Amino acid sequence: MRVCLDANILFSAAKSDGALRRLLGLLIEAGHVCCVDDYVVDEARRNLARKGVEGLAVLDGLLARVETSASLVPRESTGMPWDWLPAKDRPVLASAIRLRCDALLTGDRTDFGAGYGKSFGGVSFHSPRSLLERLFPIG
Repeated sequence: MRVCLDANILFSAAKSDGALRRLLGLLIEAGHVCCVDDYVVDEARRNLARKGVEGLAVLDGLLARVETSASLVPRESTGMPWDWLPAKDRPVLASAIRLRCDALLTGDRTDFGAGYGKSFGGVSFHSPRSLLERLFPIG
């Protein structure tokens, strides 16, 4: 599976050695491809520089294990699968679609929460927990 990572996932995985860092490791070790673009990486870097500078080196290590691409800011037009998202989050979904990802992994319930469990442009939205349960079921 191709999984697009939102900036909050990168930030959290880089800032602390916790569940999100372990989830990314599980995904990669199981052969799933984690994808990011420069838009998401830049946001994660900005937030780490303000709130957890020690995580910048960890972020670089994570980025060495994922597929990265240049960002593409979508043109404003009606009828696109990202119309329901705030303008600042539309490039994330546009990137996931462009990179032919199967899933978008985000912890941003405020802006992306309405999309959890749904698919837009062929990309299903997942919280860390829902993706973990889908790909690594117990029992």
